[in-house]
Amino acid sequence: MFTQSSKNRSLLPAALIILIAACFAFAQQPAETKHNARPDKLTPSAPAASDKKALYSYEFTQPEFWVRHILIEHGADGRGRITFEKKNEETPVVESITLSPAALSRIAALWESLRFLDSTEDYQADRQFAHLGTMRLKMVEASRNRTAEFNWTHQKDAGELVREYRRAADQAILVFDISVARESQPLNAPKLMEQMEGMLKRNDLSDPKQLLLLLKDISTDEHVPLIARNHALRLIKKIEK
Repeated sequence: MFTQSSKNRSLLPAALIILIAACFAFAQQPAETKHNARPDKLTPSAPAASDKKALYSYEFTQPEFWVRHILIEHGADGRGRITFEKKNEETPVVESITLSPAALSRIAALWESLRFLDSTEDYQADRQFAHLGTMRLKMVEASRNRTAEFNWTHQKDAGELVREYRRAADQAILVFDISVARESQPLNAPKLMEQMEGMLKRNDLSDPKQLLLLLKDISTDEHVPLIARNHALRLIKKIEK
């Protein structure tokens, strides 16, 4: 017959086993997901037509081009997002975009000149240039919306509107490529500075003054080659003239 103390000693291992099992089960429960832990990494949202007076978009598609697809969506304030896909890359890139006041003024004037929602004009020229890619202009305002698609046009304002959006897209993609180079491919920085200078000379940038802060940052970034830092300083002087 066991004494009271011997009974307690016999029960102690069982109690420990139960406690350890409970702790182990608790440890295996998945931690709560923090969906908003990195808000800067969330996909930028396109402006909603209900939030703004109107929603504007420009889209370009040519599967054989290096940048095969571009979509810019923005509100009346020029804020929105750009989505683009490069050839041989499966995942599209989505970035926030803000048209500068100067660029937005030009773009808004062209939409107004076209009287886009009130017009039924076909902007497609008689001659087809499908190899240059398909362009789509779209505007949504309350319950009204219209999309115009063409690959070549002789309509002056429609053609200029497409060029404005293409400049905005090229500038945004260049900024993205520079950010990638600075993070993981610094040896690409000199080539990208040369690319920026070429675009500046050809008037292929939406608003070069938007790049001044980036260039000043590059000029002091010791992670990129010295040749790229010096080139950034020269570009700053050209833009500020």
